[in-house]
Amino acid sequence: MKSVLSKTVEIIGFPMDLGSGRRGVDMGPSALRIAHLSEKLEALGYKVVDQGDISIQIIEKQKVGNTKLKYLKEILKTNEILAKRVNKILDNNNFPLILGGDHSMAIGTIAGIANHCKQNNKRLGVIWIDAHADMNTPETTPSGNIHGMPLAIALGLGDERLTNLFSFSPKVDPKNVVIIGARSIDLFERNNIKDLNVQVYTMTDVDKIGIHRIISRVLKQFKSDVDHIHVSFDVDSVEPTVVPGVGTPVPGGLSYREAHLLMETIADCGCMSSLEITEVNPILDNKNSTAEFTVELVASSMGQRIL
Repeated sequence: MKSVLSKTVEIIGFPMDLGSGRRGVDMGPSALRIAHLSEKLEALGYKVVDQGDISIQIIEKQKVGNTKLKYLKEILKTNEILAKRVNKILDNNNFPLILGGDHSMAIGTIAGIANHCKQNNKRLGVIWIDAHADMNTPETTPSGNIHGMPLAIALGLGDERLTNLFSFSPKVDPKNVVIIGARSIDLFERNNIKDLNVQVYTMTDVDKIGIHRIISRVLKQFKSDVDHIHVSFDVDSVEPTVVPGVGTPVPGGLSYREAHLLMETIADCGCMSSLEITEVNPILDNKNSTAEFTVELVASSMGQRIL
């Protein structure tokens, strides 16, 4: 795996809130740009190319459709566009940084990465940092919100129109998926996790083991098992008192320093090949503090250090 520092970073904004059922996260990409994301990365020595945002129809112009797969048509259409763009960035040997938007964006992100990996005989690994497992399906979802389903979809569970994006499923082997920071998992969602034997480090594990030991263990495992590491970072993995501007806050998350140490350790590995940031909600934020914190986290994951 090539060091991130040697690559051009290409940013794609995905202003999606259709998957969450709550307005505001569609403004996440803008909030992150206002917090000087590009400038931070350029200061670290990267060449940054911002592709702008993928066009997504606002919720007022949409029909809910199937209440177990709300707004499926637009989510599928725009994720197909995202998947193709991510695939192209990787084919050009650049680093994709995708800004959300709700976590339904991971359907397209992972599909594009998986297609690139399939074409280049690479093994994909996913580090899913989130308060939620996002392992629901239309059969298990309590809300019908697709942002609670993207990891299940990547693993081949759910509606075939979503799982078969790029005409193959699953996108990633369950043994090469690790969830970190989970603390809110739906009752029937647990069965999907257990059936696929997905590795989960809950916040209880973080308390007992420590975040550095956990991420070091994961990276050591992935170093021998995968060729492309994708990090999907939902900002609600962090304690809400640190990040008030998130779509679905859950008390008891990663502390300020735990979150930074997690991302700094990933940077030390030099093995991250793609990154997505999800669920920044400026409507719920305080003077863009969540976006500013998130930009600092991205910088930590890409080489920024205290000394």
